[in-house]
Amino acid sequence: MRSSSPAVLFLRALVLYSSLSSTVLTFDPEESCSIRSNTIMGDNNERERTFIMVKPDGVQRGLVGQIIQRFEQKGFKLVAMKFTWASESLLKEHYADLAGRPFFAGLVKYMNSGPVCPMVWEGLNVVKTGRQILGETDPAKSLPGTIRGDYCIQVGRNIIHGSDAVESAKKEINLWFKPEELIKWKSNEDPWLYE
Repeated sequence: MRSSSPAVLFLRALVLYSSLSSTVLTFDPEESCSIRSNTIMGDNNERERTFIMVKPDGVQRGLVGQIIQRFEQKGFKLVAMKFTWASESLLKEHYADLAGRPFFAGLVKYMNSGPVCPMVWEGLNVVKTGRQILGETDPAKSLPGTIRGDYCIQVGRNIIHGSDAVESAKKEINLWFKPEELIKWKSNEDPWLYE
């Protein structure tokens, strides 16, 4: 079996994303999101945003498309995505809250071992629900049907990161994406998802 390069895997994920999506994407540069309009809301019937990142093991295993599919099928809207090899300094900033932990150096090395696929998803209570879709950090404690419950074995290779709170989502989104990379668009599915 021939292995595919990360770039080929990413392109396959994009093709899968476009073939699975029944939404129409429109872009108006005048309405592109900015930090000022980067609306992050919570349990008050308004939409919020979360940061989700497929880690190097998830990319290498070709799971990007499966992960996108899970979030779309739930009804969340993808507003930003990229494919990148994160620098050590970016990873240290992203995981700064874990800097004092004994596993920090290994975590940064692992996250720098291959490309990652960071994304921003939008929807009602997407931070909390996104964490439920991911499953527990330790795959052994994750229920079947969650991403980690279905695709992971060990905590050190748990394939995906997701914001744990609205405030951390804001920080992570602003760390990984420029304001103009967050696309404001209306999904044709919105009337079927929201009252």
